[in-house]
Amino acid sequence: MLMLHISDIHFRSPQCLVPEQDPDSAIRTRMMRDLVEQVRVLGSIGAILIGGDVAFKGAPDEYATAWKWIQQLAVIAKCPLERIFVVPGNHDVDRSVAATNVPTQNAQHVVATASAADREWRLSQQLGHEASGQSLLLPHAAYNQFAAPLMCQIWPEKPFWHQDIELDGGVKLRIHGLTSTLLSGRDGKDDAQGSLYVGPRQTVLDPAPNTANMVLVHHPIDWLVDGEAVDDALTGRAAFHLFGHKHKQRAVMTDNYVRIGAGAINPSRAEQPYLPGYNLINLQVEGVGADRRIEVTLHQRRLQDNPEIFVPILTQHGLALFRASILVPEEAPLPVIGACSAVEPSMCHVTPSEEEPESVDVQDAEAAMGESDNRDLLYRFWSLTSGQRRRIALDLDLLERDELRLPEPERYGRALIRAGERNLINEVAAAVARLEN
Repeated sequence: MLMLHISDIHFRSPQCLVPEQDPDSAIRTRMMRDLVEQVRVLGSIGAILIGGDVAFKGAPDEYATAWKWIQQLAVIAKCPLERIFVVPGNHDVDRSVAATNVPTQNAQHVVATASAADREWRLSQQLGHEASGQSLLLPHAAYNQFAAPLMCQIWPEKPFWHQDIELDGGVKLRIHGLTSTLLSGRDGKDDAQGSLYVGPRQTVLDPAPNTANMVLVHHPIDWLVDGEAVDDALTGRAAFHLFGHKHKQRAVMTDNYVRIGAGAINPSRAEQPYLPGYNLINLQVEGVGADRRIEVTLHQRRLQDNPEIFVPILTQHGLALFRASILVPEEAPLPVIGACSAVEPSMCHVTPSEEEPESVDVQDAEAAMGESDNRDLLYRFWSLTSGQRRRIALDLDLLERDELRLPEPERYGRALIRAGERNLINEVAAAVARLEN
C-alpha cells in the first residue's frame, strides 16, 4: 500500500479564502502537480495521513477551505475519501479560547504544573470531570468538526483514535492517532519545547499478533515533557512513527521501526532554508511464516527554488529511496475468553477441555471504523442534517439522553462506536439511505 504523508499545511484566513491572493497556494499547486507524476509512476495512493496543522489558528473557515483542497488532493492521488486520517497540531488549537476561557486555563494549568509522578493522575482527573474535560478540549472545537467525518475527532473520554487497514498477507496495519496538543496554546502563547504531554493512556499501542502499529502524531519526541517514556513505548510497540511540526524531513530506518518526519507543505516563509516537502511511504508484505515482513520504501520529495520543482531527497549513497524491512512473523491469534469464563467459576458447569476459547482475531468497534464500507458510511452520516443524525441515534438507542448536550463530534462519535459494539452498523446504514432518499 502506498501512503501519502503530509503535515503543516497552515491554511490561514483570510488569505486562504481567496486563492489568487494566497501566497501559499502556488506551493500547494506545485506539490499537486508533482504528485500527479508520482502517482503515474508508483500507482494510486491507498491512504492519506495528515500530521496536523491543517489550519493556522483553528478557525472554521480555514478548515472549510482546507477540506476543498484535501478532496482535490485525494482525486489526484486516486485515494478514496474514506482513507484520509488526521491528528491535531498546535495550529489546530484555537489559542483565543486558551487565552480567554478561564476553565480551559485552569484545566491546562493543573496538568502542566503537576509533578511528573502526578501528571497522568491530574490529566485523568481533568478529563474525567464533565466540565473540566469539555473545557480542556474546547480549543479543539473547530478541528473536531472538521475531523468528525473522518472519525478522527477527540473527546475527553477518548483523546486519541485508532483504526485498522488490512494489508496483504494477513497483516493488519493499526493506525493510532495521538494527541500532543492537550496543553498547547496555554494562555494563548506559543508552546515551549518540552512542555507538551501525551501520557501513557495514549501509548498503550497493544502489540497484537499479526498487527503492525503505526503512530501518527504532530509533535516529535523532544517537544514532549514525557518524551523519554513516549520514545520507549513507540520503539517497543510500534513499527512506524510519523511526526510533523518541525518542518524538517527526516528518516530513521531500522530493523525494528521506521521514524519519519513529514516536513511541511507550507512552512513559514521566514524559515531559511524554505523547504516545503511531502512523503510517500510504500508498505509491501513479503514472505510467510516466521519470515513474513513488511518491506518499506520511502520517497521524500522536497521543493527546490530554481527551477521551482519538487525533487527527491537522496540517501547518503545517492539513492532516491530509503528502505527498511520490518519483521511481522505469522502468529496464532490470542484466545478470546467466552462468556462462561467471565462469570464466577462455580457457575460454570464445563471443564476447560469441554469449552475451548475461540481463536479468532476480534476487532474492536472503533478500529473497525477503518474499514472502507464503514468510513464511507461516516461521510454519508455526517452529510445529513443535525436533526437527521439525532433521529438515527435516538431511534436505534445509540445515545443516552444526557449525551444530547455533548458537542456533536463527541455525541455522534460515541453513537457510531456504540453501533459497532452492538452490531448495528447495517441498521445505521439503512437509516442513512432512507433519509438520503
